[in-house]
Amino acid sequence: MSVVIVGGNECMTRQYMELCGEYKCRAKVYPKKVSVLKNIGSPDLLVLFTNTVSHKMVRCVLNETRGQGTKIARSHSSSMSALRKILEEHT
Repeated sequence: MSVVIVGGNECMTRQYMELCGEYKCRAKVYPKKVSVLKNIGSPDLLVLFTNTVSHKMVRCVLNETRGQGTKIARSHSSSMSALRKILEEHT
């Protein structure tokens, strides 16, 4: 399963990836806006940490994944426990 995480804390990027690895998922983490967001592909799960993401960034990512059958999970908190709960629900 492929997971794209948008938002969150930059210093926790490695921890997010390790947690996804525990659930047998390949993860890409984008804690801040980069030009690569327009080419994120078609992940199985898109995780949006809404507290640390701008509205413009959310719209950009949602437009890229529209019509691809990607599951979208939104969480206000960008903690490890919030990500763990999302992964347990969707894997």
